[in-house]
Amino acid sequence: MSYNEKAQEIRNEARTLYKALPEVMTAFQGVMRAASKDGAVSARIKELTALAIAVTARCEGCIVFHVQNAIRHGATREELTEMLAIAIEMGGGPATVYGAKALTAFDELST
Repeated sequence: MSYNEKAQEIRNEARTLYKALPEVMTAFQGVMRAASKDGAVSARIKELTALAIAVTARCEGCIVFHVQNAIRHGATREELTEMLAIAIEMGGGPATVYGAKALTAFDELST
């Protein structure tokens, strides 16, 4: 399955969860919007940081989501790879597997 297909699957599943838990999901979306908006730290850097956390948490759906948002906020491949280095530093061997997934997702989703 391509990362574009995975992104669509994640959106579809999120819609289903939103219908089942509208109050919780609305509150969570509010947290995401508040946490990721531009401030002293740009939204681009916040998305790259969230991506690094997703890599160390081994959450492929989170990786796809935050790669897409990082691209939307103008992240470059070089910025992403440097952030992946930090994720690998903190996450060890498993982070190399999910870091590779993040880089592949970036390459696919940014074209």
